[in-house]
Amino acid sequence: MARVTSPRVGPLAARPGVAANLDVDALIDDRDTRIVVCCGSGGVGKTTTAAALGLRAAERGRRVVVLTIDPARRLAQSMGIEALDNTPRPVPGVGEAEGGSLDAMMLDMKRTFDEVVESQASPEKAQQILNNPFYIAVSSSFAGTQEYMAMEKLGQLDKLARKSGAWDLIVVDTPPSRSALDFLDAPERLASFLDGRFMRLLLAPAKGGARFMTAGLGLMTGALTKIIGAQVLRDMQTFVSAFDTLFGGFRARAQRTFELLQAEGTAFLVVAAPEPDALREAAYFVERLTQERMPLAGLVINRVSTSPAGDLSAAAALAGAERLADSPSGALTAGLLRLHADRRRIVERETRLRERFATSHSGVRTVAVPALSTDVHDLDGLRTIGTLLAGD
Repeated sequence: MARVTSPRVGPLAARPGVAANLDVDALIDDRDTRIVVCCGSGGVGKTTTAAALGLRAAERGRRVVVLTIDPARRLAQSMGIEALDNTPRPVPGVGEAEGGSLDAMMLDMKRTFDEVVESQASPEKAQQILNNPFYIAVSSSFAGTQEYMAMEKLGQLDKLARKSGAWDLIVVDTPPSRSALDFLDAPERLASFLDGRFMRLLLAPAKGGARFMTAGLGLMTGALTKIIGAQVLRDMQTFVSAFDTLFGGFRARAQRTFELLQAEGTAFLVVAAPEPDALREAAYFVERLTQERMPLAGLVINRVSTSPAGDLSAAAALAGAERLADSPSGALTAGLLRLHADRRRIVERETRLRERFATSHSGVRTVAVPALSTDVHDLDGLRTIGTLLAGD
């Protein structure tokens, strides 16, 4: 039976406004954990989190592959690899002393779609599909294709890992979507489109001749021709005719991937920033994962501001700055006091936001990762993030 949480990552009783701590090392050290999915809204540090987790797990003895969907290609640069592609590439010298290893790859959406077609169709049929202009458009830019293919690649990696033993942990960096919920919804949308009754009925003339045509269908086809053009409609009809034997397979594959995400051994980490929109999106995702019976490990809050030294409050700092403002000798001190006050206010605002989330989701284990003064651009930077994720 699918589960919402497991004993190692399940909810703890927590005081209102106080989140239970997420033990990242316990999660990645658990050999029953085979898949970690880093999800959340765009721009919150999912890629860095996934890379740091993979690196830390490898250096603790796990054989890891990190799958990223990252347009900026920061992961390749951080790991010292010239380029990432649709094939896992080893990161040299990582984890060897501990018996671990680290491979990394970047999803090639079009290539992954092509691989599905090639594996499901005869060589002649596959080539006919791959050369079809409508297929090229769907496989390159259709809404939901990237999310679907990310899950397709995850399924491929999981199957290969179980067969070959190459990896015992897969870390997934989910696509940068406008909404975090797109990650769960898009595969089903694409499968429904490709296997949709309306599409198959609309394009029935390409498959069976005039007996399928009705007056209503003829009018519909005529109207569609006026809107999108005769050539595009012919490309669509040719695509459906060639793709017919694969339609049901896409829905079945989407269902299998969904079940993999629900299974024991999978853990979701929701990644957010200490900002209202990001935490609101994180709350939606936590609720959706629970609704879909997917195993939630916890919440990672990145780039958390740290309190300035001392106990001076923001109000006291501003009052001191006012007293020194007209003094030539105190101008520098007044400026520093204002900076102190600004920092205090930022920390207090972020603390309120985190406490509000914890009050509403008291069972969600959380780790806060302090903001760094520089960007992460190498393995040492990723190690630092990994250390902070572990709470050290």
